[in-house]
Amino acid sequence: MSKKNDMVQKYEVIFYDLPNGTEPAIDFINSQSIKMTAKILRTIGLLEEYGPTLRMPYSKHLEDGIFELRMQVGTDITRILYFFIVGQKAIITNGFVKKTQTTPLIELDKAKKYREEYLARSSGKE
Repeated sequence: MSKKNDMVQKYEVIFYDLPNGTEPAIDFINSQSIKMTAKILRTIGLLEEYGPTLRMPYSKHLEDGIFELRMQVGTDITRILYFFIVGQKAIITNGFVKKTQTTPLIELDKAKKYREEYLARSSGKE
């Protein structure tokens, strides 16, 4: 391993889980084709490696601290939404198949809601 890699701290990627234990992003990823799943996992690996410095074409800031991972296989386009918290952690909330130019508000609102719930649960543990 080179000196440069020794100094790079990876980001921990955490999948948001609902109170019932299900993980919306995992469920979404598992519903995709093998090729798309491979691309999603590769892009999540880039997020682990580069954190908030990951940019287009892999990642894009949407609004209010919510980001999207961007994947495309042929004409199929998917997005995975996430946010960062202190301690070099990225929380992946949900995913969707993109069918319009803009990100559907329902998906963005879901990511914001999941972030609020995650932060409320996290602060209750301390």
